[in-house]
Amino acid sequence: MNRINDRRNVSMMMDLYELTMANGYFLEERNDTKVAFDVFYRRNPDQGGFSVFAGLEQVLQYLEDMHFEAEDIAYLRSLNLFDGRFLDWLSDFHFHGNVYAFPEGSIIYPNEPIITVVADLVEAQLIETELLTQINHQSLIATKARRIVKAANGRAVSDFGARRAHNNDAAIYGARAAVIGGVNSTATVSAGQYFDIPVGGTMAHSWVMYFGDELTAFRKFAKIYPDNCILLVDTYDVLDSGIPNAITVFREMREQNIKSKSFGIRIDSGDLAYLSKEIRKMLNEAGFPDAKIVISNSLDENTMTSILAQGGQVDAFGVGERLITSRSEPVFGAVYKLCAVEEDGIMQPRIKVSESVDKITNPGLKEVYRIYNEEGRAFADMIAKKDEVVDLSKPYRFVDPLKPWKIRRFENCTAKKMQKLVMENGKRTEPEVPAKEIAAYVKHQLSNEIWEEEQRFENPHIHFLDMTPKYYEMKMEMLSKDDNN
Repeated sequence: MNRINDRRNVSMMMDLYELTMANGYFLEERNDTKVAFDVFYRRNPDQGGFSVFAGLEQVLQYLEDMHFEAEDIAYLRSLNLFDGRFLDWLSDFHFHGNVYAFPEGSIIYPNEPIITVVADLVEAQLIETELLTQINHQSLIATKARRIVKAANGRAVSDFGARRAHNNDAAIYGARAAVIGGVNSTATVSAGQYFDIPVGGTMAHSWVMYFGDELTAFRKFAKIYPDNCILLVDTYDVLDSGIPNAITVFREMREQNIKSKSFGIRIDSGDLAYLSKEIRKMLNEAGFPDAKIVISNSLDENTMTSILAQGGQVDAFGVGERLITSRSEPVFGAVYKLCAVEEDGIMQPRIKVSESVDKITNPGLKEVYRIYNEEGRAFADMIAKKDEVVDLSKPYRFVDPLKPWKIRRFENCTAKKMQKLVMENGKRTEPEVPAKEIAAYVKHQLSNEIWEEEQRFENPHIHFLDMTPKYYEMKMEMLSKDDNN
């Protein structure tokens, strides 16, 4: 499988402060101190009930390939900010850390560590920006795509967004994320090539305009592409010209005994709900009830829901700018925070304290367990200390950090560890998972594990993030010590 980064080195994709701090740690002889950083986010986009984790594969590729070339070192030297010994060290740099992560495609929730990096201090510091760039972007688009696919209610959805994406990478990786989120295909050819995902597309208005008259344009297209004959009918007049001409072409194909695998029309403007209903009547009356109606034009989950609620007759949606840019909520907000530092061979927890309660971090090395009821539905996640034994074979007491005074227990439940080792000593532990397999994993979770109440758009049920008593007590102790300083 082709990899985008085979053709370029993105190791310099970092904020300057990562290098200034790394240089300082190096001069303080702290560069080989072992530390741990967590990646987590604080709020679901669009006030949703969950998010979809995407971008892990690109993070692992980046970490395996990370190195600094001669021109990189020369540029850094020209800034007159860094010690020569540090730059010499960078010239032979490779990442040697361990990475623990949720499986890509996992349904995720705020404030739980979806990735934990355990590495030497300088190594862990230098990877922050690229790691967050990939996770923030792809998780955002995958989550938006999931909402759009849910709104489609079983109808096909294609990503049409490349020309509205913020740049090439946003289009290509956005298409990958969209497929992970559940869309059926993309119009972005390079994404199809790189990630082995289905591509689709037919014609633009320029095809019709070039040939002078609509019927001629449709006939020529049908002759070249009889098995994928989707005709764009809104160049001039949908109901008085586009549909009658399309019906003429479909009749001619039938008379010539041309059996198309896929045929129909697309509309890209106007009142899509009204037009689709009128078009369906016209196609049915002409004897083409199996002709598909595809709609596009600034669609998202809200407009799609509205069109279908009005009785819109739609077989497939082409969704562009509002998917590929996640226009309604363009920031995912994942962060990378220090959670532990090695002291005398022991990883000691660290905590960030803030006047904003939602910015207080969860300290230390930890495990995240997903808790399932007897029906296999996931109704909570729980944070535990890394070395804790969690035994749910009997009633298990846990702490709700929002209501710690209440005595709560899990009963008749099972638990699954969410993080697994995905990179050891800088080498990945498992092969790449195709985007289509990740998409199937997303679909499985939402169909079989995640409550429907968490998936609704309005006021979704909140998925609980609980803590073991030992973990909660450790966090409270650290906060108490900080308060006394």
